[in-house]
Amino acid sequence: MKGVITTSAGMNNIFMGCRRFFGRRVIYSSESEITRENVVEVLKKAMSVHLINSSEIDYLYRYYRGEQPILQRVKQVRPEINNKIVENHALEIVDFKKGYVFGEPIQYVRRGESEEISEKITQLNEYMFAEDKAARDKELAEWFYICGTSYRMVLPDEQAGVDPDDSPFEIDTLDPRYAFVVYNNGFGKKPLMGVKYIETEENQRIFSVYTRDMYYEIADDKIIDSKPHVLGDIPIIEYPANSARLGAFEVVLPLLDSLNNIVSNRIDGIEQFVQAFMKFVNCDIDEEQFTALKEMGALKIKSDSNNPADVDIVSKELNQSQVQVTKDDLYQMVLIICGMPDRKGANRSTGDTGQAVLLRDGWGAAEARAKDTELMFKASEKRFLRLVLRILRDTVKFNLKLSEIDIKFTRNKTDNLLVKTQGLQNQLEAGIHPQVAIAHSGLYSDPEQVYLDSLEYLEKWKTAKATSTPGNNKPISEVEEI
Repeated sequence: MKGVITTSAGMNNIFMGCRRFFGRRVIYSSESEITRENVVEVLKKAMSVHLINSSEIDYLYRYYRGEQPILQRVKQVRPEINNKIVENHALEIVDFKKGYVFGEPIQYVRRGESEEISEKITQLNEYMFAEDKAARDKELAEWFYICGTSYRMVLPDEQAGVDPDDSPFEIDTLDPRYAFVVYNNGFGKKPLMGVKYIETEENQRIFSVYTRDMYYEIADDKIIDSKPHVLGDIPIIEYPANSARLGAFEVVLPLLDSLNNIVSNRIDGIEQFVQAFMKFVNCDIDEEQFTALKEMGALKIKSDSNNPADVDIVSKELNQSQVQVTKDDLYQMVLIICGMPDRKGANRSTGDTGQAVLLRDGWGAAEARAKDTELMFKASEKRFLRLVLRILRDTVKFNLKLSEIDIKFTRNKTDNLLVKTQGLQNQLEAGIHPQVAIAHSGLYSDPEQVYLDSLEYLEKWKTAKATSTPGNNKPISEVEEI
């Protein structure tokens, strides 16, 4: 079961069943600084590692799209019955995780006590909205759930100022098959340079290399252009899914291939049962008679006591229930390993309710994996924000510190709605700042905007609460009646 697939990165890949990967390789260099003198040499060494990563990324991307090894299988017995069925659970895994973690836009909220920051945070969210950052985040998530890593690029917008609604910067999601970051292998593992490249119709690679203060354009191991930039950082940022750069379904590739094989063999078994061979015992029949048998549905044969004749169907029906048990077990292992909820939880009859159901059916594991992804994403997002704030400061005099921004993921807003609203009210009653209470209630995708829109009502509620008699405080639900 072999076939050759040419990857878009220009490499040949042997497409084999049960192929195993172990995450993408991080590209390191012993150089402490990238200069004009060593950039070409560092790039050449980095490409030898990147091309291996690129080949694996291309395989996983094709697998995600449904181009899986079962499509290349060869059946030795009865090759005319050879169903090739793809149950694309790789797509299911990636789409679930992407929708679960990034289904709602990531918002920036205030971190600190200064009230003046709120308006700046709101303006920053508006800039991100203008750049469709929520859609770019989902592109990033799709790539790093497929292949374990992804890359974002941010540069000043050359058209800034033409449209007042535009933001002063541009962001783009890079194809990880054509982009990478080189890190120093010393303390801190700091990035040395970011690289993206294109392949021309003449199979020539043209590289765009960014360091903290220089841009180099390289082709055929020669620098064809170079110029300084004032960003003060590398505009290509890597967003790894985890420290091993493992994709969401990468660790269960053998199980997914086995599921495809099982379902294909089941369809083969049904088809072979329907198209079973006929067995003729002690009777001769030629092709013309057999054709007449198929057309008329009956056959006349001679038989005697010494040589009894018989015509029968050679068939053995596949035990579908046993096959289903094996298939269910494999699929269950896929869900457990990948941290996915159990789709059969609704069919169980138990006395569990509320949070117990979520834990039993695997939603607790899905939430734990989501929080792990959040931590990795935030580390890269801070580097992205640091560069964005530098661009805003230099272009529109927008002064905001990275330490004043918190990155907020929002999901499950309607789960346990009563508990969350009660928690919000309890925080407000306890004297917690309304902005902090709203941000941590988990009810809103944009807590900053909710806080700003609610200021008038919150002030009325505070005034009513302060003037009310002890033991007669009006609940927040009655604010509109004040």
